[in-house]
Amino acid sequence: MRLATVSNGSADGTLIVVSGDGTRCLTASEWPTLQAALDDWVRAEPELKALARLLDAGDGDALSSDRLMAPLPRAWQWLDGSAYRSHGELMERLFGSPPPPPERPLMYQGLSHRFLSATEDVILPRTEDGIDFEGEFGVITDFVPMGVTPDQAMSHIKLIVQINDWSLRVLAQPEMKTGFGWVQAKPACSVAPFAVTPDSLGEHWRDGRVHLPLRVDWNDAWFGAPLGGLMGFGFHELVAHAAGTRDLCAGTIIGSGTVSNPDFREVGSSCIAERRGIEMLNEGQARTTYMQFGDRVRMEATLPDGKTLFGPIDQVVRKPNT
Repeated sequence: MRLATVSNGSADGTLIVVSGDGTRCLTASEWPTLQAALDDWVRAEPELKALARLLDAGDGDALSSDRLMAPLPRAWQWLDGSAYRSHGELMERLFGSPPPPPERPLMYQGLSHRFLSATEDVILPRTEDGIDFEGEFGVITDFVPMGVTPDQAMSHIKLIVQINDWSLRVLAQPEMKTGFGWVQAKPACSVAPFAVTPDSLGEHWRDGRVHLPLRVDWNDAWFGAPLGGLMGFGFHELVAHAAGTRDLCAGTIIGSGTVSNPDFREVGSSCIAERRGIEMLNEGQARTTYMQFGDRVRMEATLPDGKTLFGPIDQVVRKPNT
């Protein structure tokens, strides 16, 4: 099942169920927003699946993709992990920082009051801040009680999404050194148009991981296609970590962190910082610059047959008032 949100002039939009081919939709009138559905997922899920079956039978209205917002346009909570060890180990080598405890995933809490749609321009103040994209996968939970185990946490993962976690790298290091986490270095994330239930991925969802490549193109040139399944911690483990000392509200979004593979020289990367890090290790200096105004980034995870589940994120970076 695929869910999306269309713009209706409000901050939360209108929840719709989308056909498998992404061309038709039905409005979920009982559940005006995705947050409302997540708040009562036990009742909402069968009703939304009934609409999905109607779409499978050919029912539905034409989907206007230009009206699509992020599936959950604003959320109570956004927690981003850093679950790919190949990325972490590269950063540790560059900055001489010690590795984190092997049993404890890295995670921070970021801006959640707005998520950008997959196609709207990304307005940022200065290119000097080091504008970078970060391709990720993420999950959306229902209510998660404090102290759940990873096995229990798996049943609380209700939807999977694809994310571009924008970063301002020049601002990131000074903020990290304060020990208080990121504020200015982390603007709003972008989310691909469709949130999908785990069963929609079939064999590509297992061990709490999305086993699909995430292709990234920067200014229409291939940048990378790392596999999503090589997480050091699965999403169920990230959810359990986040719920270690508190409940998680329905609609909590948890990210994987930058998708990265150990053979990044062959499969490429999903963020500029990783490529720059490789250049610094290999050549003594970074050659690749961060994004400039007018640059475009596109990222999409597809099935082996080329079909898309989440839809693409395809955005241009702009300066204010242009």
